[in-house]
Amino acid sequence: MFEIVTALVTLTFLEIILGVDNIIFISILSSKLPKDQQKRARRLGLIGAMGTRILLLLSISWLASLTATLFAVAGQEISGRDLILILGGLFLLAKATYEIHEKMEVPDHGVPRAAASFNSVIFQVMLLDIVFSLDSVITAIGMADDVRVMMAAVVLAVLVMMFAAEPISHFVEAHPTIKILALSFLLLIGIALVGDGLGQHIPKGYIYFAMGFSVLVEMINIRVRKKLPG
Repeated sequence: MFEIVTALVTLTFLEIILGVDNIIFISILSSKLPKDQQKRARRLGLIGAMGTRILLLLSISWLASLTATLFAVAGQEISGRDLILILGGLFLLAKATYEIHEKMEVPDHGVPRAAASFNSVIFQVMLLDIVFSLDSVITAIGMADDVRVMMAAVVLAVLVMMFAAEPISHFVEAHPTIKILALSFLLLIGIALVGDGLGQHIPKGYIYFAMGFSVLVEMINIRVRKKLPG
């Protein structure tokens, strides 16, 4: 019983940590929607992430087959998992680059940009959910043997993220520099996914330390700017 509880707590915490990048991505995408649709989009995105992870957990045998080599490029063997990570990482790089360019570009003649389509935002969220979920599910499988424990951890983590999504989204939206920083994190995660797919694994601890340190520095900058006159 103690081992089950310990595994559940550990996996839940791990799922929350691995879900931070997912929350950031959902927050940025949902901000492109009209105000009355943003909260609904965030909740649907997180529910979709939970559903994707549970379906992957129920398909452990299929996940195992993803590690089989499909082809080789320049002597590097590429499996189904590698291919998903590479394509997901490239999509994340392209999307983050586009969003940064859009934030820096001055709208012509002050004409406001059209709001994004709700369906297109949900589609993009679901697409990245698959990549983020694949990473976290494979990690969970390596840490626990009981599928029920893994599923419970996923549900608990998503419930926590649902509460965290709203304040995180509002904070990111209220501070443009934080939004650019968050998009830079997505670029970093995209590079890490592509590197992982090509056999160059970057420990997640390094990535999250860099993200945490950057956020700490930016929080200090925000406090300093508030104290400046005018």
